[in-house]
Amino acid sequence: MNGGCRSTVCAIIHVVRKSFQYRLFPTKRQARSMQATLEECRWLYNHLLEQRKTAYEDRQEALRLYDQQATFTALKAARPSLATVHSQVLQNVAVRLDLAFKAFFRRVKAGETPGYPRFRGVGRYASFCYPQSGFSLNADEQTVTLSKIGDVKAVLHRPVLGTIKTCCVRRGSTGKWYVAFSCESVPTDESPASEEVVGIDVGLTHFATLSTGEQIENPRFFKTDEKALAKANRRLSKETPGTPERAKRRKPVSRIHERIAFRRHDFTHQTARRLVNRFGVLAIEDLSISRMVHNHCLSKSIMDAAWGQFSEILSSKAASAGRECIKVNTAYTSQDCSGCGHRQAMPLAERVYRCSCCGLHLDRDLNAALNIRARGQPSLDSGPRSPRL
Repeated sequence: MNGGCRSTVCAIIHVVRKSFQYRLFPTKRQARSMQATLEECRWLYNHLLEQRKTAYEDRQEALRLYDQQATFTALKAARPSLATVHSQVLQNVAVRLDLAFKAFFRRVKAGETPGYPRFRGVGRYASFCYPQSGFSLNADEQTVTLSKIGDVKAVLHRPVLGTIKTCCVRRGSTGKWYVAFSCESVPTDESPASEEVVGIDVGLTHFATLSTGEQIENPRFFKTDEKALAKANRRLSKETPGTPERAKRRKPVSRIHERIAFRRHDFTHQTARRLVNRFGVLAIEDLSISRMVHNHCLSKSIMDAAWGQFSEILSSKAASAGRECIKVNTAYTSQDCSGCGHRQAMPLAERVYRCSCCGLHLDRDLNAALNIRARGQPSLDSGPRSPRL
């Protein structure tokens, strides 16, 4: 693809749907109402799951989504507390269960051995959604109006763009409340034109190596807080399950995990934004993280690096800025010579690539980044290739 075509493609890219999340600060009464809503949704989820399970075991009957939603009127008469929850929130509970069963049967057909959808215990249902109506946003007063709950104070640190379609309220592991609006027709934030192409090789020694030769350090957020987390977990393990003392000791563990997640999320966002602002075409490996973590020696470090999160955020920011983010095949990017194409074995411990064919001598990750860049730009003339060895 030449430069002119690339610019044309970037100009027509637009973000179809984007999510905007904000922190909520409910009053004590509102927090109790939101907590009660979660409990009612949890009860309904378990009730609908029991219905499906019993219907199949007793009558070999598969209940459908709309069959279960049609029973809500009778359920409200038998359980009046369900009337305190907006009707569409209750319908969304049935949709979630239906999606869980669809995923279960899809994995069964694929030959996998998936777990059957499980009942939700206390505290295991942490969000509820308004799919179409029952909510409104007042940006001037910094409030979100939720049906059956009231006007909840929110910190709108950035404007909501596009048309709001859905609203989801979530309770974090530390008791904080958040609201997320899913919006359509979000206008693109066109960045200044750039024809510069970059290949990005992610790793553990360095978080990422660019084909320009630059390296981004790996912050290792989990490793930084690992000692504090181990200490908090030891204190938690000493308490008897189900006691108030154990619930008290669980909060520090949740706060440490939350802090790690916040720092990692901020790092990936900032790094992706700097790359998108600078380069017009970004090529990155299409990694299979789920397979890579099977290596028990590297699994913790791989999850701490959050390559999958970075790839998703980079793709989203590139699309919203009118850039191209290309995911390339990962095969042999570290073994192929970026100069002549010669292929040779490269053990993971060997950090310098020395080509036995053309004599190229450079860092292993930089060589991989150059190969990724070449694969992301098929029209790039990489010269004659030597026979594969």
